[in-house]
Amino acid sequence: MYHSKKKIIVTGADGFIGSHLTEELVRQGHDVKAFVMYNSFNSWGWLDHSSKEILDQLNVFSGDVRDPYGVKKAMQGCDVVLHLASLIAIPYSYHSPDTYIDTNIKGTLNILQAARELEVEKVVHTSTSEVYGTARFVPITEEHPLQGQSPYSASKIGADQLAMSFYSSFDLPVAIIRPFNTYGPRQSARAVIPTIITQIASGDTTIKLGSTFPTRDFNYVKDTVDGFISVAQSERSIGEVINIGSNFEVSIGETANIIAELMGKKISIVTEDKRLRPEKSEVERLWADNSKAKEILGWQPQYAELEGFKRGLQETIDWFTQPSNLGQYKAGIYNL
Repeated sequence: MYHSKKKIIVTGADGFIGSHLTEELVRQGHDVKAFVMYNSFNSWGWLDHSSKEILDQLNVFSGDVRDPYGVKKAMQGCDVVLHLASLIAIPYSYHSPDTYIDTNIKGTLNILQAARELEVEKVVHTSTSEVYGTARFVPITEEHPLQGQSPYSASKIGADQLAMSFYSSFDLPVAIIRPFNTYGPRQSARAVIPTIITQIASGDTTIKLGSTFPTRDFNYVKDTVDGFISVAQSERSIGEVINIGSNFEVSIGETANIIAELMGKKISIVTEDKRLRPEKSEVERLWADNSKAKEILGWQPQYAELEGFKRGLQETIDWFTQPSNLGQYKAGIYNL
């Protein structure tokens, strides 16, 4: 679908997954434009921590996906769009659902409209396993019903359907990547794995969490990045929704104990009410069927099963426990 002479724009390039994806695309020799959220600090998010070699090859555009004019201006001359810009924190979506509609749905509409008008070669739209809600069957295939159990997941369902409508209505070359729970260096402390690691690394032995019973299918960020690139490169992915998951299910409680073991610490876990989702909003079980990704893309996780999960966790721990990295997190504060 593309090679080094193609121009690729990554929205949300300043974020956790987006920064890793942007860096890898540059390493592979692609011509990359990084769309980052405008702010008065002139911060490029996690790209501020990229090497000089990476930054020297990047074209950075500061804007806002909610602004159709800015989006179209950013996308001019680009061949491929990897659309990751989104509000993703589930607890904050209970607090401010309106912002999720504006960013996740209207922002996606702006990307799609510009892509159609500019006749881009491909749009890869980012979904999330949260759109499935609590699993009705496992492992979860792409045919699983969609259930909006939080304002966040509802906004992503809307964005996904909008993306597919542009494929059906206007023949826009859209592919939807649906990653399950990604973890790794740079992830926000609002997510459970960084929450556990930063609390232990800060010396706490009593770890504060929400519900420990739900299960997740965790994906190391390198596998997720490979999934994005595989979807972008594949002609067969157009018009498709594709799960990117490890096909390994583990509970939050088990995850905390594995992390503690890897860090050589003994912990106890307490449930803090403010970290709990509303009862009917909690997604109790996620476990990916990744056979479609293997068949269509030739993609498969390199950090699979328990051994791969532990390897990814160790790499994540190694990053978070570096003082310069840990110092950027407020381990004692619950992040929405």
